Amino acid sequence: MTKSFDCGNEPRQDEFSCLVAKEVERVLAKYDEVLKERSSISSRMLTGNTAVADLLSATPQQAIHDDLTALATEFVRRLAADAAHRSDESARDAASLTAPTEGPYGYAALKARDLQSDCLRIEDWAGRVAGPTYLEERFGIPRSTLHWWQRHNDVVALRKGARKHVFPLAQFVDGRPAAGIRQVLSVFANPRLAWLWLTSPSPRLDGRIPIEMLRQDLAAEVVLAARDFSST
Repeated sequence: MTKSFDCGNEPRQDEFSCLVAKEVERVLAKYDEVLKERSSISSRMLTGNTAVADLLSATPQQAIHDDLTALATEFVRRLAADAAHRSDESARDAASLTAPTEGPYGYAALKARDLQSDCLRIEDWAGRVAGPTYLEERFGIPRSTLHWWQRHNDVVALRKGARKHVFPLAQFVDGRPAAGIRQVLSVFANPRLAWLWLTSPSPRLDGRIPIEMLRQDLAAEVVLAARDFSST
């Protein structure tokens, strides 16, 4: 009836789960012993004395039930606390990545955010992204055209994995990258920094978001702001 749990290779966040599993295993083993004892007692009792056998085993069974209930309650409480903690950490990461990046040390702050983004999924800091297959099927952009844009810095391509690149969808307008992206990419050290800046409110643009302005054909203002920002 019992099952052995091997937790030797479990990560640290699962240590409590392993402890609970082992404790449940211990309680169930005890329950097995009680059942065997009850069966032995019952087999020796006369038919008219089965109530006595039930009475002898009732107390241990109630104790086991209480143990299991307490374990389940504590397990759920700890899971809820851990989930709340993880939610708070995610909220803090998201807040730090969406905070304004400009100021006296704007470029340094942007690079710090770039380092923070390494710890997150690309979708968590870059927004919706897609690969060449999706763009060809949904946007009608041939792979050859997409690669041409990438080679000439007309489109933001973010590395995902060793060789794969994905493309933020917000940069496309009517199946083409927004005008001005090439000029913005030319003033940043890499596409990640450029995209972080493009998707952040800019004091140089009265708090507006550069990529949204590019989508509205306001490339000249955005390019000037990008050049001014990169020179700080």
